[in-house]
Amino acid sequence: MDSAVHTDRYKWIALSNTTMGILMATINGSILLIALPNIFRGIKLNPLASQNTPYFLWILMGFLLITSVLVVSLGRVGDIFGRVRMFTLGFGIFTFFSILLAVTWLSGPAGALWIIFMRVGQGVGGAFLFANSNAIITDAFPAEERGFALGINGVAAIGGAFIGLILGGLLAPIEWRLVFLVSVPVGLFGTVWSAVKLRDNGVRTKSRIDWTGNFMFAIGLIAILTGIVYGLQPYGGHAMGWTSPFVLSCIFGGIAMLIIFVMVELRVDEPMFQLHLFQNRSFAMGNIATLMLSLARGGLQFMLIIWLQGIWLPEHGYSFSRTPLWAGIYMVPLTIGFFIAGPLAGRLADRHGARNFATLGLVLTGISFIGLQAIPINFSYPVFALLLLLVGLSMGLFAAPNTSAVMNSLPANQRGAGGAMLNTFQNSASVLSIGFFFTIITLGLATSLPHSLFAGLTAQGVPAAQATTISHIPAIGSLFSAFLGINPIQTLLGAHLLAQPGVHASVLLGRGFFPGLIASPFAKGLHAAFLAAAGMCFVGAIFSWMRGGGVRDHAVTSSNETEEGFANVGDVAMQEVGAGSAGAGEEATADELTSAD
Repeated sequence: MDSAVHTDRYKWIALSNTTMGILMATINGSILLIALPNIFRGIKLNPLASQNTPYFLWILMGFLLITSVLVVSLGRVGDIFGRVRMFTLGFGIFTFFSILLAVTWLSGPAGALWIIFMRVGQGVGGAFLFANSNAIITDAFPAEERGFALGINGVAAIGGAFIGLILGGLLAPIEWRLVFLVSVPVGLFGTVWSAVKLRDNGVRTKSRIDWTGNFMFAIGLIAILTGIVYGLQPYGGHAMGWTSPFVLSCIFGGIAMLIIFVMVELRVDEPMFQLHLFQNRSFAMGNIATLMLSLARGGLQFMLIIWLQGIWLPEHGYSFSRTPLWAGIYMVPLTIGFFIAGPLAGRLADRHGARNFATLGLVLTGISFIGLQAIPINFSYPVFALLLLLVGLSMGLFAAPNTSAVMNSLPANQRGAGGAMLNTFQNSASVLSIGFFFTIITLGLATSLPHSLFAGLTAQGVPAAQATTISHIPAIGSLFSAFLGINPIQTLLGAHLLAQPGVHASVLLGRGFFPGLIASPFAKGLHAAFLAAAGMCFVGAIFSWMRGGGVRDHAVTSSNETEEGFANVGDVAMQEVGAGSAGAGEEATADELTSAD
């Protein structure tokens, strides 16, 4: 690529614009985690009613699902028609659907469906942004500065997820529509700025869109993720729906479709999924490491929120209505850690290579998860905050170096598709992680909660017959209550039962009763979830180390290379570069390999 495109002024314009887009999308994704109780009250829908559970799950996970499905396709479209054009289109689409969400006028199930479909529209815009942002940054920055730039973008992605928690807690109590409206001015400005200031420095690939591959990939992934959503709901007397014929059909049918998709993609001339890129060790190992960390962390954000909102904060004197905001505030150390480590690790990786930093980040993340499972449910906050800070620092240590290594391993004409593959692994694994960890926690609750709930209710004067009925509420309902910061006891018992003689209503409705009941059953599942997440991180660290460390970029990135050339030089680029070509103790950049070639 011509070095003239790496001008100081333009590269910072590109970074600031793409960072704004990613920050907007990730804030909007997490802001709902805190705002959902206010949204359901606003549309007059009871989130704890069993018939409303699908609405809850689809509002929560629909955005992630659609971005997972579309991001690779839209990355490929960016390679064909221009990454800046597609990125700008994503800004516009996201803003348009944010406006439609902010003007929601429907209530009840119709209001929930409106929000779900508009969130899907937002997901389309978000997929355009995610698919092309890394490629635009890689096009704008020289190889020796990409780690730092991608680190800033990564900080926006992860940091936005936690900033959204605080914004949701601040805005939703004032007016729930504000959680959608807050994206509109940013989106309008970003759309105009992107259209005016960004320019396509990338290499376009003239090719046809693989409609068959797109369709098969979308159907397969949607089926699997749909199965996960409905697998979280009770079925036929079971706490979860994993034995449901519909769920099993979705999951196994989706897996079969994806297997057929891979077989088809290996045979078509212009595939959507550039599977040949996995011949490059740095690209393949970086993607697998990302997959493992995303599996480990995706559902744990929810577990931390449930832990704080449903148990720790009420037991420490916070009213249930205040717990969403304070859960976001108490998780700030995690964001701070990522803000510190992300750009710094990216800069260090630019100088010394990605493998050591990315691998160490995964190892430390696993250690921090082990630390979180070792502390009691009623923890001392300074210890909890230090562990969260370690989680943030270690994830930041991994994210920027890994992304930089993956993007630098790509040929210039495949950066959109390759970067989108990385996002697909990340987003899809996050949805899988949510299903996995919710299942672990729910099964733990299902085995212990009925006895705890029955004993607690009868001890406070609730008649045994009513206590028996109430104690068999679906475990997922109690989990959602904790997640939403709602005390379900009043709804479950009702005003008539609470007013009966001998029933200690003040205790039952107090801040400590429900959290005290679910604390022990929740702790069992939580410990198992943290240990599983730590194991995933350690496995990811092995793959991260296997990426190799002799060549920083592991690929040729010249603008005029052919795909055949990429395949041929891949093996050469993965070999160690001697001191004569890269300097003692240093690593060759992709541009140096290009000139040498």
